[in-house]
Amino acid sequence: MRSNELSVELRDRIVSGHRSGKWYQNISAALKVPKNTVASIIVKWKKFGTTKSLPKAVRPVKLSNRGDRALVREVIKNPMVTLTELQSSSVEMGEPLW
Repeated sequence: MRSNELSVELRDRIVSGHRSGKWYQNISAALKVPKNTVASIIVKWKKFGTTKSLPKAVRPVKLSNRGDRALVREVIKNPMVTLTELQSSSVEMGEPLW
């Protein structure tokens, strides 16, 4: 399980400690942050030039809201509908599932 993200202020303090020539272990002890976290923040800062959170990758949506509602209506109308039938009805609507 992942813990909460560090604040931007704390990440900036880690980077400023690194820029002033402190070792990872000293920064870690002073700010009470694990040494691996200090190292990963500094690597991210060197690679991207920022300490802010970067946007996360999001999987694109296959169906529009309209297609989604149509499939829900279809299943409510006939709960025993098969996946193959749902796929064929979505192709008829112009929004293929897979």
